[in-house]
Amino acid sequence: MTAPTEPAAVDSEPGESLAANKLGIAGIVFFVVAAAAPLVGMTGAVPVAIGLGNGAGAPGAYLVAGIVLLLFSVGYSTMSHEVSNAGAFYAYVGRGLGSVAGVGSAFVSLVAYLAVQLAIYGFFGSVAASQLNDKLGTNLHWWVWCLIAWALVTLLSILQVDIGAKVLGVLMGVEVLSLFVTALAVIFQGGGPDGLDFAASFAPSNVFAGGLNGGAGIALAFAFASFIGFEATAIYAEETKDPKRAVPIATYTAIVLIAALFALTSWAIVSGIGSDHAVDNVMKISDGLSNPAEVVYSVAREFVGGWMATLMSWLVLSSLFAGLLAFQNSAARYFFALGRARVLPRALDRVNRHGAPVYGAVATSVVAGIVIVVFAAAHKDPFLNMFSWFSSMTVLAILLVEALVSLSVVVYFRNNPHWWRTITAPILSILGLGMAFYLVMARFGLLAGTVAKGVDPTTQSFGLSTLGWFLVLLPVISLVVGLVVGALRKNSENADAMADLAS
Repeated sequence: MTAPTEPAAVDSEPGESLAANKLGIAGIVFFVVAAAAPLVGMTGAVPVAIGLGNGAGAPGAYLVAGIVLLLFSVGYSTMSHEVSNAGAFYAYVGRGLGSVAGVGSAFVSLVAYLAVQLAIYGFFGSVAASQLNDKLGTNLHWWVWCLIAWALVTLLSILQVDIGAKVLGVLMGVEVLSLFVTALAVIFQGGGPDGLDFAASFAPSNVFAGGLNGGAGIALAFAFASFIGFEATAIYAEETKDPKRAVPIATYTAIVLIAALFALTSWAIVSGIGSDHAVDNVMKISDGLSNPAEVVYSVAREFVGGWMATLMSWLVLSSLFAGLLAFQNSAARYFFALGRARVLPRALDRVNRHGAPVYGAVATSVVAGIVIVVFAAAHKDPFLNMFSWFSSMTVLAILLVEALVSLSVVVYFRNNPHWWRTITAPILSILGLGMAFYLVMARFGLLAGTVAKGVDPTTQSFGLSTLGWFLVLLPVISLVVGLVVGALRKNSENADAMADLAS
């Protein structure tokens, strides 16, 4: 296949280019897997997916989500050979659908990355206030712990990006190892009361038990939510040693690693507590899901030892911190790319002597700091409000932009198609992502806790409060605003700079 002609890249003035050759494939994967926060997903999402979703079939839901995202990554990785831009998603959409659509998707992506970081700040503050105050004998409010983390994240994000990768690598390595060791311990000991029943978790009839509007839909919604962050591989293209090779390999590696880790560990959890009565056992161990982390901790205590449960409780904090740093870097690079394209103030396209997008990092931190203070002043709960609201909305935003990227691949390569990489796989991914978008919308009240009065979100789809509908529609509102801004900027004196969307 003859590749489409690549337009000339926009020249960058000194101080407008990210540091090159700072990251290898491993560094990118560290950032991406850290953003997925595997231990947080295991302690928070998996027990809920089992208890309210499809029971023992929950591990299979993670494989289904992984397959859909692998299909997405086929076209995504193909486009990465044409674009090496810190704007990632919006650069991809801009190349295929035009700069106006690119700016629209950029606004959605920026809102998503800012929101997910805010969600993690809420989760971090909640866990830290409970765990650190108890262990250290302090009495600090959740928002104090958030601001401590905020200061550290800001500092690390303006240093060399490879320093951040090393920090994330250590944290993520220990975290993944703890889950892997626990899973292997369950498997090598033959599981719990019902043994190792592979079919109970991965047979299609069990994975889709309850239907898409029922239990299977709930499990799949939580599964797709657990993959948020994998698409950030292309954000670091400008800073990799060989982006055309590194980005595709890192993307596939990250998805396979996340899917395998979640599927294996959740299957070990189901096997450890007993697959025949998985729902009842989860509800009993977690006290009706009021303490979902206890499900994982109980399996670790029984099959490995009390020390592993204690280690995991501390690693949840490090996992959350790693996620904060990963999404800080993602949002900062979106600010940088939008500043360089003159969509946002030009000052955002400046980098410091380390080659890091310093003003983008500061802008990200300013937004996060303001929201933390506002939620603290309004006496909102860091987990039930800050985490649940922002994380649920982020899933919808990312799914929307992923669908636009797949559509962009089809359009961009229409004159030089490769049936699998640029037509079949992208179209299948659009269908899968559309299904995921519907499932998350339908179960948004359960995910975010924003249901209308009198609605039971475990049995009824939609039924959202006014706030719930606002959060659901916010990604679409961001897209429309971005389209308007893109149309206005396209005809301005910054038309040349807008070409950076396709560089």
